[in-house]
Amino acid sequence: MKLLESGEMYLETILILHNKNGAVRSLDIAEYMGFSKPSVSRAMGILRGGGYILTDADGFITLTDSGRERAEKIYERHTVLTDMLISIGVSPEVAADDACKIEHDLSDETFNAIKKHVREKK
Repeated sequence: MKLLESGEMYLETILILHNKNGAVRSLDIAEYMGFSKPSVSRAMGILRGGGYILTDADGFITLTDSGRERAEKIYERHTVLTDMLISIGVSPEVAADDACKIEHDLSDETFNAIKKHVREKK
């Protein structure tokens, strides 16, 4: 299943919230992202249908193995790109916003080169 940028953002948010709070519900995602509950509910249905998440009887959301893999990939891109932009003088807030725009469209080849460059600079 081809996952759109918005789906990747939801997976990344689930990963961040899970790492921060342990448990994740749709309401947590809506609050974190500033989206309406119906929008989040629709997105969770799409992600569930794609095999990226599971929802238990109490409404708690967990990432499947493929969902976690995709979320971790996007989160790594976000953090590496943010760090790179900050290192060249971009403010942290703008760096994070711009990294979010870039992370979804960047090829693996380009990202791996950026990641290598950032790690060599440390």
